[in-house]
Amino acid sequence: MSENKITSDLLRGHTDRMILRLLSEADRYGYEVVKLIAERSGGEYELKEATMYASFRRLEADLDIEWYWGDETQSGRRKYFRITEKGKATYVRNFNNWEYAKRVLENLL
Repeated sequence: MSENKITSDLLRGHTDRMILRLLSEADRYGYEVVKLIAERSGGEYELKEATMYASFRRLEADLDIEWYWGDETQSGRRKYFRITEKGKATYVRNFNNWEYAKRVLENLL
């Protein structure tokens, strides 16, 4: 791990967008989301389960995602989450807002 640390404060406002990104690729269950975020950050950021599930509840209430039970037969059934059409539009809008904010911050910093 590098000397630079990514604080949860820095990424707090981006959790929903990270989850929408992962769900835009494929339906996923909770542990898979946590694992993928850790992998894609090179181990630099770990999403806490409580934060993830709070984000899932918020995204579901906003109709950006929905869930269904998997049909696993070997172990307990998993709860899968998928992005809705509204969620896809939300992701695009948030991505464009991020690109704009990033340009402004780069000019300021």
